[in-house]
Amino acid sequence: MDHRPVNAGHVLVIPRVHVAYISELDEGIGAHLFKISLGIAKAVRKSGIRCEGINLFVADGEIAGQEIFHFHLHIIPRFKGDGFGLRFGPKNLFKPSRMELDEVADDIRKFLKK
Repeated sequence: MDHRPVNAGHVLVIPRVHVAYISELDEGIGAHLFKISLGIAKAVRKSGIRCEGINLFVADGEIAGQEIFHFHLHIIPRFKGDGFGLRFGPKNLFKPSRMELDEVADDIRKFLKK
């Protein structure tokens, strides 16, 4: 359980192996963590905890809000008016053209494992 929960039922899924960032996480362990997270999310929805939705959240890097540099995944039960969420205003919106989207996708694709 998160010791500073957003809402009741806020769970952390933490691998036993230490890595600071998601990019350092072994794919098999990552898949296992996600499988565990799916089961926990289903259990949270079935429980008596107030839950109208669920966020899976990872803060990867200091600029993304990571405070503990051991990779972990948050499972956060959500409900209308709970006050949590990412906020995007007009200054935050990146509005790329289709060509820009394709260029960024190509840049990323170069580094995907084949």
